[in-house]
Amino acid sequence: MKPVAILGVILIILGIVALAYQGVSYTKKDKVVDLGPLKVETEKKETIPLPPVLGVVAVVGGIVLVAVSARR
Repeated sequence: MKPVAILGVILIILGIVALAYQGVSYTKKDKVVDLGPLKVETEKKETIPLPPVLGVVAVVGGIVLVAVSARR
């Protein structure tokens, strides 16, 4: 397989994943108190939203790359 076609397939897969999940979530730990043996932490769940347009652009771009590599 050509490198352009591989890149196109990867873009298609990433685009579908972006459309399915709509964002990336992660947990952030912050120290509140740190006095000797006493340690208090808070966990905060944060989300980075991924707009659906990003997923559509990735899928369309991947299809274009696969089509261009197939023509050559």
